Amino acid sequence: MARDTKSQVEEFAKQLEQALGENLISLLLYGPAVREEGTGDVATLLILRDAGPRDLRPIESHVNSWTRKKHPPPLIFTEREWRAATDVFPIEIEDMKEAHLLLRGANPLEGIETTRDDLRRELEREVRGKLLQLRAEFAAVASDGKALGTLLVASARTFFVLFRGVLRLVGLTPPPEPLDLVRDIGATTGIDPAAFSWILDKLSGRKVPDLKPHDLDGDRYLEQIERLASFVDSFDLTGSGNGSEPGSSE
Repeated sequence: MARDTKSQVEEFAKQLEQALGENLISLLLYGPAVREEGTGDVATLLILRDAGPRDLRPIESHVNSWTRKKHPPPLIFTEREWRAATDVFPIEIEDMKEAHLLLRGANPLEGIETTRDDLRRELEREVRGKLLQLRAEFAAVASDGKALGTLLVASARTFFVLFRGVLRLVGLTPPPEPLDLVRDIGATTGIDPAAFSWILDKLSGRKVPDLKPHDLDGDRYLEQIERLASFVDSFDLTGSGNGSEPGSSE
């Protein structure tokens, strides 16, 4: 994490702690900023005793200032909501467990457990939904190479979270590095890791050429995400058959 980002995170944590007092239970940093995945979102989880409109007013100006710095607003739960969220957000919870930094309060991940059934359901919903969103955005920007590149990088960051979820679903531990993650998801689902080469180079900070209008890198990326969706749709938790085998073509 860049030094100025660290400073912003600590200042935000201090502001929330002072404004919320005893209403603050936990403040957690998670996501790309902790994983050091390029310049991704600085994502935060905020858990409060009470989160009604009046309870949020003390932090309105601080959250507004935080979002003006181009950071996403924190996910805000009450403690009861958070404890009941394991069946709704297993992908996110397991991802937080693997890469997080406790900023203030108690660790909200202690004692939190998810199930493969819940993970399977959320993966099917999220992968299919994100694929539909990707197609719509792809249709809008494919003729603009620069916009296409921006879309692929932003989309890949989202799908890396889902890649980790898929690996957990099949009983594997996701590797921390994006290059290794793409390699393992390819071996598991049959998607082609080569379709992510431009994105991985871009995220690693290497100098890469801009994409061209209707660039084949964009086409290949979309095709592999479609294959991922097919794998998740056909995955069988009982192990009696998962549709297409990894590496097979249909």
